[in-house]
Amino acid sequence: MKLDENRFEDAKKKIIGIDRQRLGIGTLSEKTVHAILKNYYEPDEDNQEIPIENFVADIYADGRIIEIQTRNLDRMRDKLDSFLPLYQVTIVYPIPREKWLIWIDEESGQLSKKRKSPKKGNFYEAFSELYKIKMFLRDPNLRLKLVFLDIEEYRLLNGWSGNKKRGSTRYDRIPVKMVEEVEIERLEDYMQFVPYELEEFFTTKEFSRAAHINRNLSGVVINLLYHVGVIERTGKKGRFYLYHVKQ
Repeated sequence: MKLDENRFEDAKKKIIGIDRQRLGIGTLSEKTVHAILKNYYEPDEDNQEIPIENFVADIYADGRIIEIQTRNLDRMRDKLDSFLPLYQVTIVYPIPREKWLIWIDEESGQLSKKRKSPKKGNFYEAFSELYKIKMFLRDPNLRLKLVFLDIEEYRLLNGWSGNKKRGSTRYDRIPVKMVEEVEIERLEDYMQFVPYELEEFFTTKEFSRAAHINRNLSGVVINLLYHVGVIERTGKKGRFYLYHVKQ
């Protein structure tokens, strides 16, 4: 689906209103990202929160299910066990691309000025969560949408450090902009996560360098790409497995 900015703005207004500050921080839901994406992908509330197979689907329309999952994909396992034999299921997983932090003083309710986080998201971050549902990734009824969002993140100043920021509680995340959507509709679509600059044969270390991710995450990505069959092992280079793209 091509990104629809007007539709995204309509979904935001429906959940948080035109002027969020007028409503007050206390009125925001802890699941704002979930609610906005649900209304973006299905504006018709008659197709939302539908009981199916002893569970409640976020969206059910035209015989298809859409689930918005902002974290903890392992919680989807029971639903997927029940849904996938009968329905096409799309999991929408949002990833912050750029993030602005706003701190909330619990006593006064005062908000700090927003400050841009130096960390920038990438689509590979989803793989640590996808690993939790690895056993379902090859199912032909499963689809994935990885969605890049620019967000404002509100955190309570209740942490254990001197400035109360470390160990603090995330209060809510408010999507500012929908930036990009990556779809996985078939196993071949995982090829888009193989960097072009990779040599024909590569290890997790070389994949890490080409994808600009750390070695631990590179190992997870390689594991899943191998599992879904877009790469294969061809031997070893020292103590590391050697891979190449499956023809």
